[in-house]
Amino acid sequence: MTPAAPTQDALELLLKGTVTCHTQAVLKSKLAKGMPLRIKAGFDPTAPDLHLGHGVLLRKMAQFQQLGHTVIFLIGDFTGLIGDPTGKKATRPPLTQAEVLANAETYKHQVFKVLDPGKTEIRFNSEWMSVLRGEDWIRLASKFTVAQMLERNDFQKRMADQQPISFHELLYPLVQAFDSVALEADVELGGNDQLFNLMRGRDLQDALGQAPQVVLTVPLLLGTDGIEKMSKSLGNYIGFLEDADTQFGKTMSISDSTMWDWWLLLTDRLPADIQALKQGHPMDAKKALAREIVRQFHGGSEAAEAQDRWVKRFSERKLDDAPEIEMAPTDGEIQLARLLVEQGLAGSRKEAERLITQGAVSLDGEKVSDPSFRLALKTAMKLLVKVGKLKLQRWVVK
Repeated sequence: MTPAAPTQDALELLLKGTVTCHTQAVLKSKLAKGMPLRIKAGFDPTAPDLHLGHGVLLRKMAQFQQLGHTVIFLIGDFTGLIGDPTGKKATRPPLTQAEVLANAETYKHQVFKVLDPGKTEIRFNSEWMSVLRGEDWIRLASKFTVAQMLERNDFQKRMADQQPISFHELLYPLVQAFDSVALEADVELGGNDQLFNLMRGRDLQDALGQAPQVVLTVPLLLGTDGIEKMSKSLGNYIGFLEDADTQFGKTMSISDSTMWDWWLLLTDRLPADIQALKQGHPMDAKKALAREIVRQFHGGSEAAEAQDRWVKRFSERKLDDAPEIEMAPTDGEIQLARLLVEQGLAGSRKEAERLITQGAVSLDGEKVSDPSFRLALKTAMKLLVKVGKLKLQRWVVK
């Protein structure tokens, strides 16, 4: 898609996979003007490595870049010293200055695996926050009330559980809001757990005479376990810096339901395209997703080679793991379709014949295409039977 793309097409791309847009009408109006927008997204450098969970937000930033807009990758080196408590039941320990700077340096090298460096500003919020004087802080704080800050769901839960809330944590939304003012953001992107903070940016911009930013949030990406949000600490992540084989293999390990969420959040495929993919075999869709993820970080040729290596390893592993099924010798030949049903490799004779006709059945690596194919099972005979891509049995005749 180019900067000249029609507004409705651009809006459809930008809203794909989002949770909140405040407001869609304003975003559409901004896009229709054809002027480059300033798109802000903040990242606290709490860990040195980025993973696909961060990639959801980065990809949304990249989509704005495709439309000709400038994105600001804001490293929260100042807010990292506070520690955002979002989603936590207790205060998150703030990082040291050395930890923040070390993590931030690694971010600068990783983000351009997704973003266009020519359309990206990398900024640190210490640029403006560290120079504020005492009276500046007081003026900023006067724009909000304590009651407003305590509306945060996580704060309310902690108060209900009689968990402490440190006063410095109340400053976090204020700092994030002032970042939007300092950068004159037209749009701010964030995870849906950041909605409270992002909306405070609108409030502060309005109070200080700026046009309030559009707030666009994306969901938190489920990790490879399909249960918890992606996190390095939980081990359910795929890192930007991992090798192609690791990225491909981890993607192939996810459940089908998780796969469809990843298609929506980690690719540019529109919902109609994803729906079309659902009409095919899930394994094919998952391989295509794994290739797309590896391509983003390692290139197309490496993605294809990673798939070839995975298929080889997978096939070898499946052959070794094929369960042995003891079979009695037959008196003469018997129809293969019947045997497939008897051994649970097909649900009915009709299904078995269809699978054979489609070339989905092989005996010792040789495909069988005749639905009326018959064979005789003889004593001491061993036969590797494969149905589709996942069903394997080794028939042992005794």
